[in-house]
Amino acid sequence: FPIAKIAAKLAVGYTLDEIPNDITEKTPASFEPTLDYVVVKAPRFAFEKFPSADSTLTTTMKSVGEAMAIGRNFTEALQKALRSLEKKGSQFAFTGPVGDRAELLAEAVRPTDGRINTVM
Repeated sequence: FPIAKIAAKLAVGYTLDEIPNDITEKTPASFEPTLDYVVVKAPRFAFEKFPSADSTLTTTMKSVGEAMAIGRNFTEALQKALRSLEKKGSQFAFTGPVGDRAELLAEAVRPTDGRINTVM
């Protein structure tokens, strides 16, 4: 779906009903197609470059970029997005020692850039 093209037409005043769908050529852009994919956007943090920075995530933006991935389901799309970040330990392949349940829960409570790896 040509998102940029549709966004540009919306910006100049067209409505979704007035914009034809380029793929079907029969329905307007307001018609919701059946989708067989999921898109995930994962933020990229660079706390390793700034050791003195607080890695706790708050409402302040601390990401330096993002990775977007498309998959047939959420698990596949999330795995692709995490791999696209190209950070050590950003895949679901857990190779570290099995942690104590209390330690894992304590780590999961603190919102950091590595929390998703703890939760998964």
